[in-house]
Amino acid sequence: MKFVDVILPLPLSAAYTYALPEERQEVVRPGSRVIVPFGAKKFYTAIVVDVHGRQPQGYAVKTVWEILDSAPVLLPVQLDFWRWLADYYLCAVGDVYKAALPSGMKLESESKVVVNSEYAGNAVLSEREQRVVTWVSRRSESTVTQLQKECEDFRVLRVVRSLMDKGVLAMKEEVKRSYKPRTEVHVRLSETYFDEDKLHELLDGLGRAPKQQSLLLKYLELAGAGTAFRLRNPKMLAEVGRKALIEAVGGSLAICRALEEKGVLEAYPYEIGRLAHTEVTETIGVSPLSEAQVRAFRELEEAFARHPVCLLHGVTSSGKTEVYIHLIRQMIAEGKQVLYLVPEIVLTTQLTDRLYRVFGNRMGVYHSKFPDAERVEIWQKQLSEQPYDIIVGVRSSVFLPFRHLGLVIVDEEHEQSYKQQEPAPRYHARNAAIMLARMYGARTLLGTATPALETYYNVRMGKYGLVELTERFGQVRLPEVEVVDIKELQRRRRMAGPFSPRLLEEMRRALENKEQVILFQNRRGYAPMIECHTCGWVPKCKNCDVSLTYHKGLNQMTCHYCGYTCNVPTRCPACEGTELVQRGFGTEKVEDAVHQVFPEAAVARMDLDTTRTRSAYEGILEDFQSGKTDVLIGTQMVT
Repeated sequence: MKFVDVILPLPLSAAYTYALPEERQEVVRPGSRVIVPFGAKKFYTAIVVDVHGRQPQGYAVKTVWEILDSAPVLLPVQLDFWRWLADYYLCAVGDVYKAALPSGMKLESESKVVVNSEYAGNAVLSEREQRVVTWVSRRSESTVTQLQKECEDFRVLRVVRSLMDKGVLAMKEEVKRSYKPRTEVHVRLSETYFDEDKLHELLDGLGRAPKQQSLLLKYLELAGAGTAFRLRNPKMLAEVGRKALIEAVGGSLAICRALEEKGVLEAYPYEIGRLAHTEVTETIGVSPLSEAQVRAFRELEEAFARHPVCLLHGVTSSGKTEVYIHLIRQMIAEGKQVLYLVPEIVLTTQLTDRLYRVFGNRMGVYHSKFPDAERVEIWQKQLSEQPYDIIVGVRSSVFLPFRHLGLVIVDEEHEQSYKQQEPAPRYHARNAAIMLARMYGARTLLGTATPALETYYNVRMGKYGLVELTERFGQVRLPEVEVVDIKELQRRRRMAGPFSPRLLEEMRRALENKEQVILFQNRRGYAPMIECHTCGWVPKCKNCDVSLTYHKGLNQMTCHYCGYTCNVPTRCPACEGTELVQRGFGTEKVEDAVHQVFPEAAVARMDLDTTRTRSAYEGILEDFQSGKTDVLIGTQMVT
């Protein structure tokens, strides 16, 4: 009898032991996924960490319900990395598991409410209980969430518990699979006609149906039937999509289906995936480096010979990215993979366009704005025989599987966006990436114009290498920075809303010259806080005890830490005053002010509220790049 120790996607530090079914004991390996029962009625997808023959003593061991993988989805080095994260950041390894794997790879059971088959129908039911039973009976089964939407006038969970106590309702657990592979219909020649004599006879017989004959001949051409028939190997027939076949002959679906009904062609679903399927080639050569960049590149090679971690301290616009590209090309030539971390999702859009022109489909992109199914397929591709050579992504990319990781680049390493605040694991992606690279025996390159204090300290102590790039590419001058004392202007009542006279003058001049303007404000929403003018009361989050931000577009107060929301107050609960004033300004308020001052200007806003989807990021950037947007307002994303 064999047993497995598994990790569950729950805040649990211990591994749990389950028995393997007798008929599947040879299939499971560490890193594979299994579905196990946990608690009274729940099922979870667990990761196997050990297979052994040691039977636990003192309690009955539950049996694995289903084995999902014949090959591991988690590499041994990833499991070591998970354990290090859990230990270093003081959380459960189950928390790391929940954060690391895409949701589509974590199947969980969903509680369904059903009518108890043993219910005799003699219980005394209240009006509310009768409503719930009627609804469940009509649907055969329902979730508590669906019931609550139907019965909005009372708390349905309490009623469901009462009905379960009376034996009227029961709970059923159903495992929900959220990931479904993308497929398209393909056609193939049936085995009956994989015979030259029968095929010739069939083609002669289709003389009266020339359209069917033409479609069949086109199929044989696209499938490369000549070679397959010559070698008598039906497996050599190429895949042919039904839609592509119909378009190739200019026919219709009815013609193809007629051949399927005759048993000549067989239709079947074929998995195509959601990722790009083009040739992996370099589309253009890399740009030549300047003299300063060449010097920095050589110094990096020397520094990496002495230190596994190196800081590239380069001034803004010194061309650090071009140095990265040359390093990536060198790594790929050595058969190694590269992880390229950026702090913001919006940066991946600009960066991937640049890298794609050089590396083509050798590069993959991974971040939370991608559909979950697409992230699952990227994970699976990284485990395949032809993984991406480069992964560009944000902090969650450190969890992806790599077989031959040779270099980790952490761009803008000083950025606070690399720190995960909620929920656990509360890891710092830069530090985690350094440890990940160390486990693979890879190098780590930290790039920035303004190093974090702890990074610079490690350089001074000799722990990290240092390479400096002090010249801007093309000898471009640094921009002129002018500081305006807004507090003094407010005292003299010279401010026009959030704008100083100097800023308005420069904006007006830029717009008149058909130039564009970027306004950076590090607060989203309309106003960071609302305050009672009489007593100073400020609405605060009930969870975090911080002031709530007013969002005019949503007409609600929101906590930017935990997401708590509430209605906008109309009266102060402390003094009953009605004079509630807005303090400060966010990107929404700046946008309104720009519309008032420059009504003819095309204005766009880029913050978390306007970029919920991947297409939203790309649309805003494309409009600005093409000149459709005159003024772009945003939070840290625009910088």
